[in-house]
Amino acid sequence: MNKKNYASNPILPMEHFVPDVEGHQWLDGRMYAYGSYDIKGRKGYCSTKYHVFSSADLIHWVDHGECFHSAGPCDDVPWSDADLYAPDCAYKNGKYYLYFCLSDGSEGVAVSDSPYGPFKDARKIDGMEGIDPAVFIDDDGQAYIYWGQFDNVRAARLKPNMVEIDKSTIVQPLSVAEHNFHEGSSVRKRNGIYYYVFADTSRHGGRPTCLGYATSNSPLGPFQYRGVIIDNYGCDPAVWNNHGSIAEFNGQWYVFYHRSTRGSEFSRRVCIEPIYFNKHGTIPEVEMTSQGIGGPIPAFNQIEAEIACKLSGAARIDDCSDGGESVYFISDGDYAVYKYIDFGTGISRFKARASCDVDGGKIEIRLDSETGPLIGICNVMNTGKLSVYQEHSCHVEKINGIHALYLKYVADNPGRGLSLDWFEFL
Repeated sequence: MNKKNYASNPILPMEHFVPDVEGHQWLDGRMYAYGSYDIKGRKGYCSTKYHVFSSADLIHWVDHGECFHSAGPCDDVPWSDADLYAPDCAYKNGKYYLYFCLSDGSEGVAVSDSPYGPFKDARKIDGMEGIDPAVFIDDDGQAYIYWGQFDNVRAARLKPNMVEIDKSTIVQPLSVAEHNFHEGSSVRKRNGIYYYVFADTSRHGGRPTCLGYATSNSPLGPFQYRGVIIDNYGCDPAVWNNHGSIAEFNGQWYVFYHRSTRGSEFSRRVCIEPIYFNKHGTIPEVEMTSQGIGGPIPAFNQIEAEIACKLSGAARIDDCSDGGESVYFISDGDYAVYKYIDFGTGISRFKARASCDVDGGKIEIRLDSETGPLIGICNVMNTGKLSVYQEHSCHVEKINGIHALYLKYVADNPGRGLSLDWFEFL
């Protein structure tokens, strides 16, 4: 029934839970995404495998399959069976180097002739211990590596062989006190400025939901804190962290970040937003959207509920009984936000595929904010139970132009729930 024909976040098919993404456009012109790999329903971060994804347009992504393993029949790590945490990849002299870390604190590197692996001949990197390795190769060919968490973050030059660090160059590039640094190093260069992107604890009581950044005129610093690029707070009631990168693709820069989903901090999905630079090289903060790199989503399309960019209260994304996913509004007053919807020259009706238990409920259709203009109320009648979906519709005021859409659940009997599979305007 899914008639999706628009770009949206998350960018990958919903069966893939890929956080911590480093984006790189390699010589073939494609953007490659390297990240951790969460397992649906698992009570823990990541897994013992990596996938690599690539795209020629940032909309249609190819899953190149499992490229590296730390355990199991295809074990590529001889010294550990621990989970694989956030990776990065670098290209030099015809080889692709996969830098990985494990939950036991060890870090290593493997190599391939292909950007999507398989990556083999893994070796531990002496002098590195921690998580989240990130590699940057400067214009002169010198490679640098960054790793660690809290005030244990470190940076150093890589030797020309790309598998050893020059221990004499190790520095601490950031700190908790000065930069709100948590983890998740990532470094890029633009117009002579070095950008250090990381999980930032400056908001929400120290929860690292932001991607912050610092800049320098040297790859090893010192770095000056500049602020937040994006904050994923509100994407899910259980959101805890953020981790990603900035990357240039065909002349435009983007931020890769992840959102928690399914009421779990362990089920995270990669999203992308375009970013821009001010005259002096600073990056204005961008918001989470449903449209991602595409333009506003046409209201006349069937819009999948799970692309909500913000959820309030206890609302969360979960499995739909007959495939795909839905937004579950668990409490009266919960809402889901979709940014942005293009209503064109006007609409007259709202239609949704939804379910509601015994007492039924309503969907308030509002524009631009939770308390914004109310353009319609859709009654969702009793479907017997939340796993049984039916189509429901209502009249809406004629609205045109581009707006944020807020769909708010109003319970006929508090304590009952409503599940939304998809919606469209007619």
